[in-house]
Amino acid sequence: MILLKLFIAFFRVGCFAIGGAYSFLPLMEKELVNNYHWLDKNEFLDVVGMAELFPGAISIKFATYAGYKAAGIPGIIVANFANLLPPLILMLLVSMVYSRYRNIPIVKGALEMARYAVIALIVGIAIKMVKVDNLKQFKYIIVILISFVLFTLTKI
Repeated sequence: MILLKLFIAFFRVGCFAIGGAYSFLPLMEKELVNNYHWLDKNEFLDVVGMAELFPGAISIKFATYAGYKAAGIPGIIVANFANLLPPLILMLLVSMVYSRYRNIPIVKGALEMARYAVIALIVGIAIKMVKVDNLKQFKYIIVILISFVLFTLTKI
């Protein structure tokens, strides 16, 4: 039963995690923390931090961590397969359609609007991850400013 729950949770994330990287974290939190209670809020935030240490897609690292915690090695396999299946199917279908209709203005407009929706999701998770009390400390403000400057002005 736990493998089926893992499949459903990560299939859902794979279906609705539009924009990749940080944009899907609210959905991942809803599944892992709120719906199935495989992680608590603090552990979820710890996994976000750990996921940054290693290369690769964050969703795969979450599927690996939560899958292992919930059901060991079989959990890893099921969670990752479920996580990768929807984007695989959707990208296959979209690739076929896009290659045929990419020059139509409504298709271009839809893709541009999706970018702005992703920006809102990323800002939303960033706000949820910040502890307001820490913003009163100078060292945290400096880290945020330096990180923002390095991200926007350099290739670091």
